[in-house]
Amino acid sequence: MRQRANAGRPTEPTRILLVDDQPLFRRAIATLINEQYDLTVVGEATNGLDAVEQAHSLTPDLVIMDIEMPVMDGVEAARLLHEQLPAVKVLILTVSESDDRLFDAIRFGVHGYLLKDLRPEQLYDMIRSAMRDETPVSPVVAGRLLEEIRNAGATRQSTATPAEKPVVTRRELEILRLVADGMSNKEIGRKLSITEGTVKNHVHNALEKLHLDNRIQAATYVVRQGLGHPPTRT
Repeated sequence: MRQRANAGRPTEPTRILLVDDQPLFRRAIATLINEQYDLTVVGEATNGLDAVEQAHSLTPDLVIMDIEMPVMDGVEAARLLHEQLPAVKVLILTVSESDDRLFDAIRFGVHGYLLKDLRPEQLYDMIRSAMRDETPVSPVVAGRLLEEIRNAGATRQSTATPAEKPVVTRRELEILRLVADGMSNKEIGRKLSITEGTVKNHVHNALEKLHLDNRIQAATYVVRQGLGHPPTRT
C-alpha cells in the first residue's frame, strides 16, 4: 500500500524509470518504490538502449539503472541521456563498487552511484537526495572514489604547474571543500550557520562557473586542484 503524504507535502511524485535486465529484481524494486507517497515507477527497461528510448517518451525525473546489461550497458546509456536529456537525473544501482567504469559514469554526469545491498529505506533516502541535487553515493563507493581522486591529485600536484586561481568566490570554495569532505547541504548549512537553500545556491553557482555537472565532479576538482582542507595531524 502506498504510504500517504503528510499534510503540506508535495502531491506530485518523482517519476522513475527502472533499468535492469533481471525482471525479478526490477519488479521487486518497483514494488518497493511504489509504496512511497512521493515516488512512482512510470516505466521499466531491460537494457540501456531501451532506457534511452523510453526516457524520450516518458520524460521521467530520474532513471535508476544497472551497469552490466546486454545491447547497451548503463554507462553508455548514461552518456546518451546526459547529452540528449540533461534534465533527467541518473542513479547507477549496481552490484559491485570495484567496477572500473565508475569514473566514466561520473564523467558522464550520473547523479549517484549505489550498491544493490542497500536497505529499502536507504534507497528511498538516496532517491530523494538525488532529487535535491545532493549526488548520493554508497559509503563503500565514496571511500574508493575519494582514495582514487586523492591519489590522482597527489600525482598531479607533484608534476603540474601551480593551479590557476579558482574562479569561484571564497564562500563557494569553502562550501566545495565541505562537499569534498562528504557533507550534505544540511550539514554544511548547520556548520556555517546558513540555510540549506543558501548552501544549495552556492553549490549550483560554483558548478556553473566550473562547468561541472554534480557534487562528485566538484569534489574531484577540489582534490585534484589541491584546494581541499589539509589533513588533520594526530
